[in-house]
Amino acid sequence: MILVLTVLFVALVFEYINGFHDTANSIATVVSTRVLTPRQAILLAAVTNLTGALVGTAVAKTIASGLVDAAFVTSYTIICALLGAIIWDLITWYFGLPTSSSHALIGGLCGATLASAHNQWSAIIWSLPAKGHWWEGKGLLYKVIFPMFTSPVCGLVLGFLLMAVLYALLRNWRPVTVNRVFGRLQLLSASYMGFSHGSNDAQKTMGIIALTLLAATKAGTFDHLPAFLSFLHTPEAPKGQSQDIATWIKVVCALTMCAGTAAGGWRIIRTMGHKMVKLQPVHGFAAETTAATVLFTAAHFGMPVSTTHAISASIMGVGAAKRFSALKLTVVERILWAWFMTLPAAALLAYAAMWLAQQVSLAK
Repeated sequence: MILVLTVLFVALVFEYINGFHDTANSIATVVSTRVLTPRQAILLAAVTNLTGALVGTAVAKTIASGLVDAAFVTSYTIICALLGAIIWDLITWYFGLPTSSSHALIGGLCGATLASAHNQWSAIIWSLPAKGHWWEGKGLLYKVIFPMFTSPVCGLVLGFLLMAVLYALLRNWRPVTVNRVFGRLQLLSASYMGFSHGSNDAQKTMGIIALTLLAATKAGTFDHLPAFLSFLHTPEAPKGQSQDIATWIKVVCALTMCAGTAAGGWRIIRTMGHKMVKLQPVHGFAAETTAATVLFTAAHFGMPVSTTHAISASIMGVGAAKRFSALKLTVVERILWAWFMTLPAAALLAYAAMWLAQQVSLAK
C-alpha cells in the first residue's frame, strides 16, 4: 500500500513539473507580445488549464489501456517510468529547451515496461486495427508516433496559412489598430490555448494513475482496504473497452497541474517567445489559435500529442509567413534535436531505472 501511495505521489510530482514546464508553451506568445504581464498570463493559464483538464478523458484512456500490456505493469514500473520522464523534463528545463513532457512520459512508460517484461517487445502495444478510420486505431503507432510527426506539420502549415490570410486581410490597416485589436483577441486565443493544453496534457497523468491503481487492484493490494479508501479499488475494463477514469483522479490531476502552472517556467518562455522569432499580437493570435486547434482535435481522438510540438511549429509557421529569415534557425535546430531525442531518451532512462531495481531485487 505504501508503494502505491509513493507511485501516486511521484505521478503528481510529474504533473506539477509538467505544469511549470509546459506553462511556457501556453503563455509564451502572450507574454512576448506584451499583451499580458507574466503574472497575469500565468493566472490565465492556470484557470484555463484547470478547466480543460476536467473536460473529457480520451487521452487518459489511451495512456491507461492503449500503449502497454497492463500484465507487465507494476508499481515499480510506473515509478521508473515517471522517474525517466521527470529526469528528462528537468534536464531540458535547465537548458531552456521546450521538449515534450507528453513524449517523455510515454517514452518512460514504454522503456520501464520493456524492462519489466524482460525485453519482451510484445509488452508494448505497437498497433491494433482501426474500427473504421485510421484514427480509431490503438497502440503506439496510431496514437503517438503518427501524431508525433503530423501534429507539428499541421501546426507549421496551418500557422503559415492563417498568418498569410491575416496579412492579406489587414494589409490596409494601420499598425497601431492591428496591435490594439489583436492585443484583445489574443486574450481569447491564449485562453483557448490554455484550455486545449489542459484537455490534452493533464489527462496523461490521469491515465498513469488509473494504470497504477489497476495494477494494484489486480495484485490484490486493495483486497482488505478500509471503507474510506475503497475509492482506490479500480476494476479492469471489459475486454475491448477503454479503462474508465474516476472523477477524483481527474480533479486531483487538474488541481496539481494548475498549481504547477502557477509556478511558471521562465527559461522556456524566453526560448519560445523571444529567441525563435520576434512576435507581435497578430502573430501571437495566429500561433495560439493554430496550436490550440491542433491540440483540441488530437485530444478529441485520444491522441496524447505534444503541446510543445504544436505551439513551436505554429510559431515557426507564423514566422515563416512573416518572412523566412525571421526564423532563428540555430534555435529551431536545437528544438528539433530535443524533439527527436525525447521519446528514446526518456525510454532509456526509465529502462535503466527499472533494470537497476531488478538487479537489487526490488522489482522481481
